[in-house]
Amino acid sequence: MYKVDFADTSIVITEPYFNFTSIQESMNEILFEEYQFQAALRINAGSLSAHKYFQDNSSELCCIVVDSGYSFTHIVPYCRGKKMKDGICRLNVGGKLLTNHLKEIISYRQLHVMDETHVINQVKEDVCYVSQDFYKDMEIAKLKGEDNTVMRDYVLPDFSTIKKGFCKPREEMNFSGKYKTGEQILRLSNERFAVPETVFHPSDIGIQEMGIPEAIVNSVQNLPDEMQPHFFKNIVLTGGNTLFPGFRDRVFKDVRSLTPTDYEVSVVQPKNPVSYSWEGGKLLSDNPDFDEMVVTREDYEENGHCICEEKFDI
Repeated sequence: MYKVDFADTSIVITEPYFNFTSIQESMNEILFEEYQFQAALRINAGSLSAHKYFQDNSSELCCIVVDSGYSFTHIVPYCRGKKMKDGICRLNVGGKLLTNHLKEIISYRQLHVMDETHVINQVKEDVCYVSQDFYKDMEIAKLKGEDNTVMRDYVLPDFSTIKKGFCKPREEMNFSGKYKTGEQILRLSNERFAVPETVFHPSDIGIQEMGIPEAIVNSVQNLPDEMQPHFFKNIVLTGGNTLFPGFRDRVFKDVRSLTPTDYEVSVVQPKNPVSYSWEGGKLLSDNPDFDEMVVTREDYEENGHCICEEKFDI
């Protein structure tokens, strides 16, 4: 596809924290034996995000990366570019869980969509938001007609004339009866904010885990006291879930309420949280020390998996 000659190409590839050794070894074999890359660097996505953050904010020594992706959420403190393993926290809540939860709610309330993961994922991205005051929004969602400012009508794609679903503008919404057009409509009200709320309170749907703000505070409290203020003022949000409107403000509000008043709290959301770690990887590959970090094919052929274990801190 890219007409790349693997034999003279280096690759930076990300993997989850504390990945199983068997998977790490399979990855080495695929990279060096199957594709025969010249050199490889296996690293965590959060380490790349932290690298980018420290490059952009050279005066800072510490940061805590919140990487909330499709399968899970990791909260990882970094100090001087190194991850602090005592503070790493993983929550089994990600975008996939939210999409599946939304599918169940819609299937129960109005339309069977259990097989339409892709469509409902798009619905989630288009209409969901994070509430700043859950109970107040819940009261608004109970109101009838135009008083309900939360309600939205979503036009589902039919893949012939409508290729991609979209949210009807508020002025075109029909509050009284059915639409005359043949479009298939989903009417979403409290689902819009109740679904993303799962990231902040997983116990709402029976998952016995902490929400993101609690996990951030818990992670920082596992670290030395004198470092804690530095982490609270450098919270970095990355990953697709952080794109929900209101996500950053809610994380700030909740973390602020859980931390001592004499600590400064600052939550940073990059312009593009999805590609932030990729940008970090791009910066890292231009780093003069990059050649020291990678394992070359010659190294691997000579020393096998143990050289990768030594060099890659997963």
